[in-house]
Amino acid sequence: MLHKFEESVYQLIVETSTNLPGDVRRALNRGMVIENQATRAGLALSTISRNIGMAEEQISPICQDTGMLTFIVHTPVGVNQIEMKRNIHSAIQRATKEGKLRPNSVDSLTGENSGDNLGPGTPVIHFEQWESDYIDVRLILKGGGCENKNIQYSLPTELEGLGRAGRDLDGIRKCILHAVYQAQGQGCSAGFIGVGIGGDRTTGYELAKQQLFRTVDDVNPIAELNQLEQYTMEHANKLGIGTMGFGGEVTLLGCKIGAANRLPASFFVSVAYNCWAFRRQGAEINATSGEIMKWLYESGSDVAMEQQGKNDAGNTNDTTDEPTSREIVLQTPVSEEDIRNLRVGDVVVIKGEMHTGRDALHKYLMDHDSPVDLNGAVIYHCGPVMLKDEAGWHVKAAGPTTSIREEPYQGDIIKKFGIRAVIGKGGMGSKTLAALQEHGGVYLNAIGGAAQYYAECIKQVNGVDFMEFGIPEAMWHLEVDGFAAIVTMDSHGNSLHEGVEKASAEKLASLKEKVFQ
Repeated sequence: MLHKFEESVYQLIVETSTNLPGDVRRALNRGMVIENQATRAGLALSTISRNIGMAEEQISPICQDTGMLTFIVHTPVGVNQIEMKRNIHSAIQRATKEGKLRPNSVDSLTGENSGDNLGPGTPVIHFEQWESDYIDVRLILKGGGCENKNIQYSLPTELEGLGRAGRDLDGIRKCILHAVYQAQGQGCSAGFIGVGIGGDRTTGYELAKQQLFRTVDDVNPIAELNQLEQYTMEHANKLGIGTMGFGGEVTLLGCKIGAANRLPASFFVSVAYNCWAFRRQGAEINATSGEIMKWLYESGSDVAMEQQGKNDAGNTNDTTDEPTSREIVLQTPVSEEDIRNLRVGDVVVIKGEMHTGRDALHKYLMDHDSPVDLNGAVIYHCGPVMLKDEAGWHVKAAGPTTSIREEPYQGDIIKKFGIRAVIGKGGMGSKTLAALQEHGGVYLNAIGGAAQYYAECIKQVNGVDFMEFGIPEAMWHLEVDGFAAIVTMDSHGNSLHEGVEKASAEKLASLKEKVFQ
């Protein structure tokens, strides 16, 4: 009966992965108008804008981390949900094979990648019957970087910089602002949050994620929650975290809050953090034919992206007071002398070979030799989307992953192999900073989610090792030209991330005195 349903789900997956919705684009445009284009945050937003257009034009993933596929499906009574699930699985397999999705389903015990985004628990599909005569299918692609910055609070609790958060509206406000603060740039800010107040530990997070299906510009029908959403937007953007955690005016682009009843003994505030690459779409589908009748969110194709923001120096956040950036070209392999000449804030443009490496590779290299010489090398924290044909491997999307996961390994690996530069997003910790200073290295922050922008800089795939780890975790050897990133941790002990976090912590604490009871 639903002979075209599988094709409709495939179209939904492609649209969600490659074309950012209109309401999200407008929110980003508003951010670009506010942000000073001459700052690091302004540069990041400009890159994001360009990447969105490239993804739409090339029908390729906006971000290489196509995330956990989560479907919410409403069906009329009598529709065969078992068959619909089979169709959804088949559509996912096709989209993965064609490079619209990255294979992201990994066995939690063995680490083996299923290769097709299917496996126990993946994808997530919520079915619910309703009395309408059509099918409503909604999909969100929420990547691991922002998923890792989700957070849940059990009230009452003590919060860094804010003190006690009690079981009242004031305590809820503190939790939400703390959730934005703790994400820093690791969740690819500027971001969006969904908040669930109440429920139990499981339904609280589910309620928070459900809020992300609301449109950015809607108005909460519950007056108290509407006021709380506006309050959060106003004060979160006073924290000075900014795009990518570079400091700046725009930290949060949207906030949606829902509430549910709870047990007397439990009071949870759950926050689902979503990056700027806010990929969700939906469709009304004919319950007889399975054809799409209309899209549920405005098409991104109808909203042009701004190409630049303001160019004055009227920022109020002191984290954006920046010296003029230098632009330096680095040819790999890189010498220690070249690295020692770099400072935080420099824009580095890389030419030559670099090597991808994520969690599996870092763990492996702690106890084994590298298959290639890494002395003077550049390691890129990236799990690309790759396709292979008769001509060989091709990079379809290649933005950075969150680097902090590699903090237990990175310093030791820099020392062991003589690595000169590490590229990722969100910064790293004190152990890595000390290794950069001791051995002569830098951390380069690429623009999170800009998967098409960076894929264009990759001119050739020179080879690959450890395919047994799966495509995202394999060690890809990539020839690049014009690959730009910003020095945010240098060989002299300086860290932009440390500075922004300290400044935002001070701003958070000042809100306690000025705003909270």
